[in-house]
Amino acid sequence: MRWVALGLMVIVLALQVPLWLGDGSYREVRRLRESVRTLNEEVSGLRDRNLALEAEVGDLRRGFDAIEERARSELGLIRDGESFVQMLPPLEEEAD
Repeated sequence: MRWVALGLMVIVLALQVPLWLGDGSYREVRRLRESVRTLNEEVSGLRDRNLALEAEVGDLRRGFDAIEERARSELGLIRDGESFVQMLPPLEEEAD
C-alpha cells in the first residue's frame, strides 16, 4: 500500500511540473497576458494618433485655412502687407 501511495504521489508531481515550469506554464501564460496588455495599450495609442492624422488630412483637403495656418506656424510665412516680428528670449547674464 505504501508503494502505491508513493507511486501516485510521484505521478501527481510529474503532472504538476509542466503546469508550473513547462510550455504553457502558469508563468508563461502570465507573461503572455502582460505582453498582450502592453500591446493593446500601444495599439490604442496608435489608433488615437491615426485618428488625429486623418482629421488633419481632412482639414488639409477641405480648405486653405489649415494649409495657411501650417505655413505660418511651421515655415514662418507671411501675407503681403504684414510684417514679421520675432521675439527672442532675454539673454542671461554670465555670472563671474
